[in-house]
Amino acid sequence: MVKVDGYEVPEGLYYSKEFAWIKIEGEKVRMGITDYAQKQLREIVYAELPEAGAEVKQNEPYGTVESVKAVSDLVAAVSGTVEEVNSEVQSRPELLNEDPFDRGWLIIVKPSNLQVELPNLMDFNQAVEWHKNQVQTK
Repeated sequence: MVKVDGYEVPEGLYYSKEFAWIKIEGEKVRMGITDYAQKQLREIVYAELPEAGAEVKQNEPYGTVESVKAVSDLVAAVSGTVEEVNSEVQSRPELLNEDPFDRGWLIIVKPSNLQVELPNLMDFNQAVEWHKNQVQTK
C-alpha cells in the first residue's frame, strides 16, 4: 500500500475515476469506495445499496452514500449482477470511514463483461499517479 498525501491506495485492486475500487475474487468482484472518497465525504451517515439480483452497469449509479456534507452517487466500476450486499454497511455506514477497503466493502458482483471493462479501470500504478493529480488539483 502507498499513501498519497494521507490517502491510502492499496495494491492488488483496480480503481475507477468515480472513486470506486474493485478486487477480483475468482469469478466475482468485490466493490467499494476509495479512501480518498470517504475522506472527501467526511462523516458518512447513510448508504443506499441495491438488492442482491440487481443489475449494475459500468459507469452508472447503483446507489448512494450520504454524509453530513453531501449525498453522492455510487458509480459501478464494472457491469454485472449483484450477488451479495454488505448489510453491515447499511446498518453501520461509518464502516465506510473506518475501513473502506476491508469491512466497508459495498457489493459483490458477478461481472458480465470483465475482460472488456477492465482496461477502462486503473491498475495500482495508474491509481497512484491519478491520486497525486487529485491532490494537486484540489
